Amino acid sequence: MKIEIKTFDELTPLELYQILELRNNVFVVEQNCAYLDTDGCDQKAHHLLIWKDEVLAAYTRIIKPGIKYETSSIGRVVVHAKYRNLKLGHLLMEHAVKAVGEIHKTGTITISAQAHLQRFYSKHGFETVSEEYMEDDIPHVKMVRD
Repeated sequence: MKIEIKTFDELTPLELYQILELRNNVFVVEQNCAYLDTDGCDQKAHHLLIWKDEVLAAYTRIIKPGIKYETSSIGRVVVHAKYRNLKLGHLLMEHAVKAVGEIHKTGTITISAQAHLQRFYSKHGFETVSEEYMEDDIPHVKMVRD
């Protein structure tokens, strides 16, 4: 298992392709949700990649304060279907939370979480701070970690 954090400019074209492919396979195809994944935030983010057997097994992006929220944020949290039995989502979040502190010098993080994943994120210190709302036809909640 290899874990990397890269800026957008440090990503190779192949890595960027693999990121977009994984996000599209899960968020668009698997979740049957037509939405525009390329939202202009990737260029301003740090990208956390977990590789298993040279396959992008898990990914998230870390966004500095003032872009999506007043605080830092973590988004596009995704694990390849083939590797979900390895609990890589927890490893991904542990490293993402740590990276926010190292990169942005803050522990306050805001996320927009799919509502059914509240328990997962609460295990990483996030608390729900909103009612459910619809985002791309999927129920979400705003969660914050201080």
